[in-house]
Amino acid sequence: MSLAPLSFAAAAGTPSGGTTTQTVTGHLDTGAADFVYLPVEVPRGVRQIAVSYSYDRPGVPAGTPGNSCDIGIFDERGTDLGGQGFRGWSGGFRTEFAISTDQATPGYLPGPVRPGTWHVVLGPYQVAPQGLDYQVQVTLTFGDDLPAFTPQYPPLRAAGRGRAWYRGDCHLHTVYSDGHRLPTEVAAGARAAGLDFMVSTDHNTPASHGIWGPLAGPDLLIITGEEVTTRNGHWLALGLHPGEWVDWRYRSRDHAYPGFARQVHRSGGLVVPAHPYCPYVACQWKFGYQGADLVEVWNGPWTYDDESAVDTWDSRLAEDLRAGRPWLPAMGNSDAHSVPQVIGLPHNVVLAEDLTRDQVLAGLKAGRSWVAESAGVQLEFTATAQGRQVGIGDRLAVPADAPVDVSLTVSGVPHGTVRFITDEGQLHQESLPAGGAGTVVWRTTASLAAYVRAEVRHPLADGTPGQGNTMGPVLPWGPMAALTNPILLGQG
Repeated sequence: MSLAPLSFAAAAGTPSGGTTTQTVTGHLDTGAADFVYLPVEVPRGVRQIAVSYSYDRPGVPAGTPGNSCDIGIFDERGTDLGGQGFRGWSGGFRTEFAISTDQATPGYLPGPVRPGTWHVVLGPYQVAPQGLDYQVQVTLTFGDDLPAFTPQYPPLRAAGRGRAWYRGDCHLHTVYSDGHRLPTEVAAGARAAGLDFMVSTDHNTPASHGIWGPLAGPDLLIITGEEVTTRNGHWLALGLHPGEWVDWRYRSRDHAYPGFARQVHRSGGLVVPAHPYCPYVACQWKFGYQGADLVEVWNGPWTYDDESAVDTWDSRLAEDLRAGRPWLPAMGNSDAHSVPQVIGLPHNVVLAEDLTRDQVLAGLKAGRSWVAESAGVQLEFTATAQGRQVGIGDRLAVPADAPVDVSLTVSGVPHGTVRFITDEGQLHQESLPAGGAGTVVWRTTASLAAYVRAEVRHPLADGTPGQGNTMGPVLPWGPMAALTNPILLGQG
């Protein structure tokens, strides 16, 4: 949907630093387009463009969504899907922003304000039954451009330990989208959580990419990415080229998602559906899993939607292996936005050849990883048969009737419950002692288990361990402490 354009007079005769402002008001009915574009005719000689907006919030009946409206902007290069015109997005987190050559409001890209038709974009993702009344104010400041902003992108490697297990949180937000933490605070939080790497995933914008360089270091690899926030689910684009932007303005019925997944893959990045059962508006995943590299099954503190995500992932795992298709690894991330959300709760522990962007992403994509609630949880998971031993994400190619010993050594989960789960379901359960450390060994064969994966759970609220093979009115398990990707068994 496009509105009538705002036109501004030329800069002739306007002193440097002079401003001019125009305001537009309007009304959107329920069922309005996902995105509403306000064309702004920008003359020559503009140093800065500033935009503010507001909208009404009438009362609505219980259970009925009220008004919520996002905002962003595209420059004179246009609004084509995936095009070059993107200059910033703040969702509903800010009511105003400004862009000039030397600086921009967080979430927006600094650069010249060139003449031509710019577009302020409104995203009314919830409209009350009464409709939505809005006001947009655009202010142009005239004058010569100031020196250009110079981005400082993070390096692609840190001082690793060679082939080793590395810890990292791949879903984090800052003030450059809807978080309340500064990038400095996020980097400090990653270090405090004992992480080796982190991925910057602000919503729908790469604006923070050029800030991370000075915050990385030999002890912390910072990888650039984006959370792509569509109207039919959110997904993580991990490992984007610094400054690269991925469009989000589509639904599943538009058939645009596969093209943007291919864009990420061309960059060497990973596509990860995020929190697929999140109950918020537009969060639940509706695109399917073809083209995905992993799926985020654990998002922040453990809740019922994570239980659903793990169950769905486990079902797909059995189906993919039966069909001979590549299987989809699981991951977990904090999705931390602000205090008291904890950076690194949870995070991924990945076996990588070194602490570099490419090697970390390769380890995640191969499923050589497990998920921990904190750096205080340690885990080793192996399968052994006929003198051979493999670990997480690998296949133990043995005859169907060969005995296989599955072993989990864990620490950091007092009174925890260890579960071994196969394509049949849970086949072994054992409690850890009060000290939280122990080794659990279980024997099976490839004829009985196409794969084995492990979970470590905290006790239930009443202190009991829980029971995975019963039904009843309450959840059978306490919160997750650790979750592994599978070990595959058999010739394949």
